[in-house]
Amino acid sequence: MQDLDFNEIIGLICKEDPRYDRKAYSFLREGLDHAVKELKKKDTERAKSSLHISGAELLMGLRAYALDQFGPLTMTVLGSWGVRRCSDFGDMVFNLIEYNVFSKTDQDKREDFTEVYTFEEAFVKPFLPQNPRKPGFPQTARIDSR
Repeated sequence: MQDLDFNEIIGLICKEDPRYDRKAYSFLREGLDHAVKELKKKDTERAKSSLHISGAELLMGLRAYALDQFGPLTMTVLGSWGVRRCSDFGDMVFNLIEYNVFSKTDQDKREDFTEVYTFEEAFVKPFLPQNPRKPGFPQTARIDSR
């Protein structure tokens, strides 16, 4: 599908379902391409055929792609687009399926996108210090003046 067609379809989807910014759909499309490419690298047998990925595989690919693109700002960027949980990606995927931009199998369902991970766990935790200070115990040295 040409980019112009994709952009027109996203415009229609956003009019019907204004929860998500247009940029979120572009990110989803790029993230799908990234996820497929990574899966093909890892699984040469799957790479020989046209690759259909599961909701969980897509979510893991989107996670890696988002962290690569936005680093510690990932949750902020996604949130500004209206994407705050895994099921939001699922809703977007099914919006694209309704317009025949993405395809699905009989086994694919919205529930496949239900909280595979929390955004806090996926996009904040990787950037937290590994050994945070314990509350109430300052890390200062004591000096006696004798």
